[in-house]
Amino acid sequence: MLATGVKPRVPTIPGIDHPKVVSYVDVLSCAKRVGERVAIVGAGGIGFDVAEYLLGDPDESRVPDAFLSAWGVDASVRAGGLDGQALERPRPRKRQVAMLQRKSDKLGANLGKTTGWILKAKLRDAGVEMISGASYTAIDDRGLHYRIDGTERALDVDHVVICAGQESDRALYDALVARGAKPHLLGGAKLAAELDAARAIDEATRLAVGI
Repeated sequence: MLATGVKPRVPTIPGIDHPKVVSYVDVLSCAKRVGERVAIVGAGGIGFDVAEYLLGDPDESRVPDAFLSAWGVDASVRAGGLDGQALERPRPRKRQVAMLQRKSDKLGANLGKTTGWILKAKLRDAGVEMISGASYTAIDDRGLHYRIDGTERALDVDHVVICAGQESDRALYDALVARGAKPHLLGGAKLAAELDAARAIDEATRLAVGI
């Protein structure tokens, strides 16, 4: 039984091997540091998470007072729990970030209904530029070039973070099959799209019972 998971999908864009290009894995693992101006290719769940990571304040998730201030919570409950002055205070922007997607739909349309609005609100507050309907034409020393409705545009950025989805990692599977083995695939190794833990656990349980 193989559950070798997924690997980042690399889109076909001229200049995809340019030094400005980094994978979301490199960013989240701190293997590579990115500059102050960033373009994110892909606006699915991973793209939004990467944007939040690049713009986030680490103290917000580990220091109670920083969290309360960021979300306008009045700990004394003098104003019904809401600190309007905290909400109105401008928050320093760590980076200038733009998110792009090929679809013409609104960015973040498929985020979770219970928490997606929080993430979108944070990114709007941070001034993230959200661009839909983009056709990527090149990546070079200037940054990311794209086209919308026939009009050529460019983002002058320090780095381009690729968050263009995942594909199944089947290198081991292919090697075993080539040797005559008959392995079973599970989870992301079986199907990368719409992957979640519940589906993977269900597949593994059904396979174990069947065997």
